[in-house]
Amino acid sequence: MALPLHGAGGGRPEPQRDPRLPNVPTAADPVQQATTAVAGAAAETASGVAGAAAETAGRAVAGATKAAAEGTVSAPVAVARGRSAMLVAIAGLIGFGAIFAAVRSHRSEAIDLALMLKVQRRRRPWLDRLMSAASWPGFPRQSHVIPPAAIAGLWLIRFRTEAVFQTAAWGTAALSTVLKAMMNRPRPVAGTDLRVVVAPLGGSSFPSGHVITFVGTYGFMAYLAHTLVRDPVLRLAATGGLLGLVVLVGPSRIYQGHHWPTDVTASYLLGTTYLIVVVTAYRRLKGVAATTGSDPLAS
Repeated sequence: MALPLHGAGGGRPEPQRDPRLPNVPTAADPVQQATTAVAGAAAETASGVAGAAAETAGRAVAGATKAAAEGTVSAPVAVARGRSAMLVAIAGLIGFGAIFAAVRSHRSEAIDLALMLKVQRRRRPWLDRLMSAASWPGFPRQSHVIPPAAIAGLWLIRFRTEAVFQTAAWGTAALSTVLKAMMNRPRPVAGTDLRVVVAPLGGSSFPSGHVITFVGTYGFMAYLAHTLVRDPVLRLAATGGLLGLVVLVGPSRIYQGHHWPTDVTASYLLGTTYLIVVVTAYRRLKGVAATTGSDPLAS
């Protein structure tokens, strides 16, 4: 008996679909196609924007690096400008030791109170604003932002050696924390004659964290400005401004009633010693770099 043929042409029988298998469409879903196209276009656009932003940032850093290189002097000139005597560091360390012993034995309290009252007696509105401005960089949050921002800026413009030593100079903040724990001296308390400005304070009064940190951090910035900046007017302005901040912060701490005079004096002495040690190490490394023509930290 003849078998029936499928189709008009009597060709081969069409394969039958297994009903157990899912029904897979032969053509892609139009909605899925559109979604894929949109996602691809968005990814391409985001990639282009990110690439453009990275290129712009790269050009900005390269421009800043070039400007810094053109605006600073060579290593031999910088080293020659920065000569300092270790005798000053030794004297500062001896002075700090003497004040530390006097405070520890409670022999400085009378003179501290007398000097503090004398400083606070000269009260003027403009002086209040000046002393507040001088102390402002040393309070959180700005004290946690300004130094690392300066270090990061030096690193980005390829002043890598300067960034490393600026970090070391900022180490006076850690030194202050250690000394405060050792001394644990009470801060001044407001009274009939003594005035204390409200501020976010804590810890021991000795030494002054503001002063010792300013001497290390802004003192080294001033040294870099003095030794590296090519333009004499800009060099004088930057160095003078930074040193002015270091000079004013000590009186501001007494004027605002946050520290005793011996706290401030001891911090200036120890901070100066610390700064000279950092500067001396920096100058030696830069001297080697100037002689050999290679700086291991600059790459």
